[in-house]
Amino acid sequence: MTREEAIGYALSKPGATETYPFDETTLVFKVGGKMFGLVYDHKGDLGLNLKCDPDLSQVLRQQYEGVFPGYHMNKKHWNTVLFGSDVPDDEIINLMNISYDIVFKSLTKKVQKEIQDE
Repeated sequence: MTREEAIGYALSKPGATETYPFDETTLVFKVGGKMFGLVYDHKGDLGLNLKCDPDLSQVLRQQYEGVFPGYHMNKKHWNTVLFGSDVPDDEIINLMNISYDIVFKSLTKKVQKEIQDE
């Protein structure tokens, strides 16, 4: 999966927005004003940070070399996935869906409804 494909997919999610709150190169995806992912340069490689269930995070980190604790994030709840690693594209999409869903479900019912009604 390319950076552009990941961006396109993330922004196709209902209510998803893109921001650059940290610098000109770190792209943050939000829903309802809360971050569900970010794309950044990690030591010369492109990384995608995604929120994840802590138990699943451990499994993924053991299964793929390209998944490790979230860089500059809460290591329990965030993973970094490296683009061009051993993580298949369909798994990256699945992880993006999981991250979005975790954050969406944490929003108030009112905000969820506003996003669904857009």
